[in-house]
Amino acid sequence: MKKSVLMGSALIVAFAMSSCKSGESAYKKAYEKAQAQQSNATVNTVNSDQTQNNTVSVTPVQTVTPTTDYSNVSVRSEDVTLVNGTGLKAYSVVVGSFGVQANAVALQNKLKGQGYQAQVVKSPSNMYRVVLSTHNDKVSAAQSRDKVRSTYADAWLLYQK
Repeated sequence: MKKSVLMGSALIVAFAMSSCKSGESAYKKAYEKAQAQQSNATVNTVNSDQTQNNTVSVTPVQTVTPTTDYSNVSVRSEDVTLVNGTGLKAYSVVVGSFGVQANAVALQNKLKGQGYQAQVVKSPSNMYRVVLSTHNDKVSAAQSRDKVRSTYADAWLLYQK
């Protein structure tokens, strides 16, 4: 029985490893396509240099500021109670969740030392959430969350029911 299980496992692993390889022909095709594009660009440059009546049209570049659509940002909705802090607005940026209140308070104190008005709230599932900032609207909360994602990659939005 053990031998058949071992052989079956080995067969599955061998099959999985062989099916994940990229074909060499795919790389070769991509390389040949890039070479052809490069040679066409060189030919076009030589031909345009040989023509004496070249006309060049210049299109001005327009700078477009990117707009971010925050309408589809995910928001978790919980009916939380304030444990330590000044009060929550409708949307909050949560940067930590702990099962032990002392851990949440420790992060809160660290954030306060960095200049944030961090707060601790308790969820219905008895988790202590550390709120970095709180906002009246979803857009400003999402923008605030995006700013701290480099430090707190798992930051998320909480909507106070």
